[in-house]
Amino acid sequence: MFSTVSTYFTDFYRLFYPSICGCCDQPLTKGEAQLCVHCRLSLPFTQYEKMEENPVEKSLFGRAPIVYGSALLQFSKGESTQQLLHNIKYNGQRELAVFMGRMMGTRLQESGRLSAVDVLMPVPLHPQKEQVRGYNQSALLAEGMAAILPAEVQKNNLVRKVATATQTRKSRLERWENVEAVFDVRHPERLRGKHIMLVDDVLTTGATIEACVQALTEKADCSVSVAVLATPM
Repeated sequence: MFSTVSTYFTDFYRLFYPSICGCCDQPLTKGEAQLCVHCRLSLPFTQYEKMEENPVEKSLFGRAPIVYGSALLQFSKGESTQQLLHNIKYNGQRELAVFMGRMMGTRLQESGRLSAVDVLMPVPLHPQKEQVRGYNQSALLAEGMAAILPAEVQKNNLVRKVATATQTRKSRLERWENVEAVFDVRHPERLRGKHIMLVDDVLTTGATIEACVQALTEKADCSVSVAVLATPM
């Protein structure tokens, strides 16, 4: 009951006072943007962008032929990253998504491991789901990254043909079966010979990313890397 009342209060407060922290939902002070100083300093950065054979890359070995993989933040239930993801995905905090995308782009650029990227490719939502939500959070992350990395964003080239069921509480096999053959590439000629970076909000089992990489590599002669905002610890 208290949690429900607290949620209603937060949503009401955000309606009239939108300048609140994307992690702790507390009002921002002058000079703070999207995240308060405390939350920004305590973000659980993975440092994967600097690590060869990091957990993101290892999770996709033998499943998806990627050049490079990274996740900005560690995710665990009840922690700050969960609230940040929830605000981006369900509470309409679009500017927060772009802000975090800029942070992703900056750390990737500074890593020294990432070779030049030509195209930033957000993992697509089904058009019906995107219409209901009003935006694709992965596309907003890619927009933020494009402000830092010299790469174009192609939002509508990789498409989701089928509206799959939610991945929550599915096993790895069930997640793969849920997304197999649901992605397609509309204009493979725009990707041939280029380095594509897939962008998504969360990497869990990797089934969605694996299916996207398969669609891209089968349709276009391109190389693919992966960058996500968060991954479980």
